[in-house]
Amino acid sequence: MSVHLFPGFIGLSAAMFAVGAVGVLLRRNPLVVFMAIELMLNAANLALVTYGRFTHTMDGQVFAIVVITVAASEVVVGLALITGVFRRGRRLDLDDLSELRR
Repeated sequence: MSVHLFPGFIGLSAAMFAVGAVGVLLRRNPLVVFMAIELMLNAANLALVTYGRFTHTMDGQVFAIVVITVAASEVVVGLALITGVFRRGRRLDLDDLSELRR
């Protein structure tokens, strides 16, 4: 990768992260919040891989694999919780789910 593409990929990563952060802060649906968090993690992966290509090392790719693994486990646990709440017949709103009552 040439050096002149580096700021473009970092800028794209920052824009993706900003869109994900806005989604987490403004949305109340847990599924949309999970998608926004995944967008933020993918933005971090893009920045890590860009760093690895820029420095000609595999460090960025290794860290990206770790982030992908953590994101996969986070999604599994989160979707299990959301499914459990939905089966109980409760509304899927983050403000209502902040208290863990029956």
